[in-house]
Amino acid sequence: MLLVARGRRDADAAWEDYAVPSRWPSWSPQITGVDCSATRIAAGVTGTVHAPLGARVPFEVTVVDEASRTWRWRVGAGPLTGDLEHRVLAVPGGSLTELRLSPALLGAPYAPLAWIALRRLVSGDASATAPPRWPRRR
Repeated sequence: MLLVARGRRDADAAWEDYAVPSRWPSWSPQITGVDCSATRIAAGVTGTVHAPLGARVPFEVTVVDEASRTWRWRVGAGPLTGDLEHRVLAVPGGSLTELRLSPALLGAPYAPLAWIALRRLVSGDASATAPPRWPRRR
């Protein structure tokens, strides 16, 4: 499953908000806190994402390529483990971010919240929660 969001925010700024786990709650509404073994993502970094209602989800960063602004992490435990691959691209007028979720079956329930987070990441706007609106018919 692939999610894509585009916004006016500079790609380097969006990348920095990915690269520093303590910043994740500022743009990802499903994350209320992060405990992490490092201040910046890198292969082998582990931690726990805190979610609403006291949920805690373990993670391990598996790949980071700062030059191409890409990274992967394994999130969850046991049969509820998923792989998430992120990418930030510079595009005219701002940035574009992609998130590939696998397996798709586990990613489907998470996709709406993830899409909101991606929109907030590339827009730099914590209120960017609504999907794009289509013009109304009169």
